[in-house]
Order: sequence, then C-alpha cells, then structure tokens
Amino acid sequence: MRIITIVGARPQFVKAAALSREIAKHNHIEEIIVHTGQHFDANMSDVFFEEMEIPKPKYNLNINSVGHGAMTGRMLEGIEKILLDEKPDLLLVYGDTNSTIAGALAAKKIHIKVAHVEAGLRSFNMQMPEEVNRILTDRISDFLFCPTQTAVDNLMNEGYKNIDTQIIKCGDVMQDAAQFYAFSSSEKATVAKTIDYEKFILCTLHRAENTDDPKRLKEIVEALNEINPVLNKFQDKSEVLNLL
Repeated sequence: MRIITIVGARPQFVKAAALSREIAKHNHIEEIIVHTGQHFDANMSDVFFEEMEIPKPKYNLNINSVGHGAMTGRMLEGIEKILLDEKPDLLLVYGDTNSTIAGALAAKKIHIKVAHVEAGLRSFNMQMPEEVNRILTDRISDFLFCPTQTAVDNLMNEGYKNIDTQIIKCGDVMQDAAQFYAFSSSEKATVAKTIDYEKFILCTLHRAENTDDPKRLKEIVEALNEINPVLNKFQDKSEVLNLL
C-alpha cells in the first residue's frame, strides 16, 4: 500500500512525527511525504524534521508567501502532478491549513481516497480560513479520524451519518507526540532544566482574531496583567482550573 502524506505547516510536522513513526512499523506500507513549503525557513520547517526525526520529504513544492487563493491553487496543481506520477492508494492530510484542503481536493478530483486526521474539529467561526478548510476537507474525505467524541458529535450534527465515509475516534496525535517527545526532551534539553515550571502558566493567543486587532490584543494583555497577581497566590497551579 502506498500513502502520500501532505504537510506544510508546523503543527502538521508534529502530527506527522507521531503517525509516520507508526506507519514505518508496517513493512507493507510505503509512505511518501510531500512538503508544500507553506512554512519554509529553517526555524519553521527544517528544525522539526531534524529534531523530531521525521522522514525527509520526497517532494518540496516551496509554495509560500502568497495569498490564500494563489497558495491553494499552486499547491493543488503541484500535488496533482505528484499524485499522477506516484499513483498512491491513499492521500493523508492533517488539520486545517491551505496544504490540507489543496491535498484533499487534488486527490478527490482524480479519485484517490482521502484520510483526514483531526476531523470534526470546529470553531463555529466562518471568518477563520482554517474553519473553511476543515469543513470542506471533512466533506470530501473517505476516512475521518476524530481526536475526541466532541469531534464525532460535530460530524453527526452535520449529517455525516448520511454520508458515505468512515468516522473513527482515534485519539489526539498531538497528545501522542507530546508523550513520546517528553522523554527525549528531558534528556536533551538544557534550558528546560533551569526553569521552575510551577511559576508559569502558558497562554497562547496567536490566532489572527486576537493579534490583528490592536484593541483586542491590548485587552488580552491587560487582562493577563490583571489576573497575574491573583494566580500567583496559588502554590498549586492546578487550583487555577477551579478558579477559571
């Protein structure tokens, strides 16, 4: 069996690190990795393949730094050519990026089955390009691998019980990756050993809805500054969950 895996962005590299390792255990499966180039420089791409020991891509389309339409179109064209040359049995895509929808569309239009890892996830915000990508990818995929029961329920609520596709609740590949690399990280990391993690709480706010609006970003930072003294009162940071 021949699988072509499409990756292009940092989260997809991490997910591929978990799943490609499992695929390699099966001698009857050949995986070919295609890197669209969506995240392209050494810090955003190469370092992941090196540090996480991900198999090197056979193809790199080097498509980046253009708008959504041009990027998706060029990826669609490039991936289709590779599919016609390689003739895989299955195309595997992750998540919700332009690389995801381009790969799924390219395969479906030439009748190659599509597997979508992280299917069924929804923000219910159609202003997000990622939401559009994930919904469309789910609809044309043959195998929907859902990380949670909520993801399965989302698909059921959208009528997928009437659609000819297989829905599988498989767990979260990001959690698999975190657990696998926790050990190697503790062995290799130097900076991590100097940090007292009990003094920190991680906050991510990288979505465009948060960062592109100066007013909203300012309000988020002010809110973090306001709750910081309250959070510092807790010796056990797990108690913060009860507060929130």
